[in-house]
Amino acid sequence: MDRQKDQIELLLAAPRGFCAGVDRAIQIVELALARFGRPVYVRHEIVHNRFVVEGLEQKGAVFVDELDEVPDDALVIFSAHGVPKSVPAEASRRGLRFIDATCPLVSKVHREAERHQAQGRHVVMIGHAGHPEAIGTMGQLPDGAISLVETVADAAALTPPEPGSLAYITQTTLSVDETADIVDILQQRFPDLAGPHKEDICYATTNRQQAVKSIAARCDAFLVIGAPNSSNSLRLVEVARRAGCATAMLVQRAADLDWDLLAGARRVGISAGASAPEVLVNEVLDAFRDRFDVRLEEARVADENVEFKLPRELRAAD
Repeated sequence: MDRQKDQIELLLAAPRGFCAGVDRAIQIVELALARFGRPVYVRHEIVHNRFVVEGLEQKGAVFVDELDEVPDDALVIFSAHGVPKSVPAEASRRGLRFIDATCPLVSKVHREAERHQAQGRHVVMIGHAGHPEAIGTMGQLPDGAISLVETVADAAALTPPEPGSLAYITQTTLSVDETADIVDILQQRFPDLAGPHKEDICYATTNRQQAVKSIAARCDAFLVIGAPNSSNSLRLVEVARRAGCATAMLVQRAADLDWDLLAGARRVGISAGASAPEVLVNEVLDAFRDRFDVRLEEARVADENVEFKLPRELRAAD
């Protein structure tokens, strides 16, 4: 006779998982393969998730770090995170066919940076050094026209070349609360600081953080399904901790679950970063069902119905 399973309550944050920009980027690769045939080259991971990337590789996508790995007669797609202006310029110089899968909300930040520079302002980007989105956004402007700020301490120490004519933009995947703290410092130091017309941190990042915040304090442990190089996923772990759940951790999929760390937990929160597919969430839920008598509750803070148009080159194939 089977041993009776212990009970556990799972609180499932919603919204979670794929956002409209990620959905669009994956569609772009799939439609390009269907329309133009394999292989299709993709500069950098189309989105930060190995499960997604490996699935596209099986369909014929070839992921590369830089354009010099792309043959002259190939089609190349730029990732959802955006690229510096030098990348499409180099692709054009070589005569490469390319499709830009940059998330439209990232492109919005690019245009803001250009607008501020055109109006004579030095631009401060709040973001993470080395992240592809930050590299792409900073690469919209000439060297020296934009400064990166990562922390409150950076904001307090910033010495811009033109302190009286300053504007800020942000990476779309940051912690809402931490970014607000940084902006507060900048506004105190530079009262004429210009900002975005509409918040740069995207709707999906904000909604996912709010959903985690709404349940984290009630949880003994919190799991965020996502990749270790996914900024928005890492922010969800931090949000859960700040909201009152000390045992918050990132897992890529069910096989990575550390049951020892979860020992004794009777209520576990679960969310997924914006580049993590729902199939991985279901995989984790099934792993819990194998071990426990699961009671599942979804905590929804917003409904999302955002859709972005595909690039013109692919609309006929849609």
